Amino acid sequence: MENIRHILDIISVYALPSIIFVILLWALIKKVPVYETFVDGAKEGVDVTLRIVPYLTAIVVAVAMFRASGALDMLTACCAGFLDKINMPSDIVPLAIVRSLSGSAALGVFSDIASSNPVDSYVTKLGAIMLGSSETTFYVLAVYFGSVGIKKVRYALITGLIADFLGIVGAIVVANWFFA
Repeated sequence: MENIRHILDIISVYALPSIIFVILLWALIKKVPVYETFVDGAKEGVDVTLRIVPYLTAIVVAVAMFRASGALDMLTACCAGFLDKINMPSDIVPLAIVRSLSGSAALGVFSDIASSNPVDSYVTKLGAIMLGSSETTFYVLAVYFGSVGIKKVRYALITGLIADFLGIVGAIVVANWFFA
């Protein structure tokens, strides 16, 4: 076991420098002007950033308004009976809702859960599974679709929300199976 750990440590130290070296070597072989190509890519990155700022602003404001309005707390209170039946603590509801909107907001909600509960508690483990089992659908739609100018996102939105729902259900099933 120690040998494997030592090998993985060596790989982790040299992986990124090796990738950079291979890219530079390949560019040299193909006679690609590396610096000029890098600068062109950086310029394009700035352009993409400017195009997606309105979408990101909308997502951040929506998440902040939803949490500050108390709507999240009211929704949690309304669902308390159902949540007990499926063994989902009410502390997890904000994470389940916010996860589709913003990864950083979901990480903040999970940090609150982890700091107010023991690390090995069911709620913390369920939150960790849930955090890793779904995607930030609205963020993906805003950033990636917005950066390339796609405005018709209906089917992608429906598919993303179904996947998020299934990720939440899967997280509950897995957490109940392993930890309940």
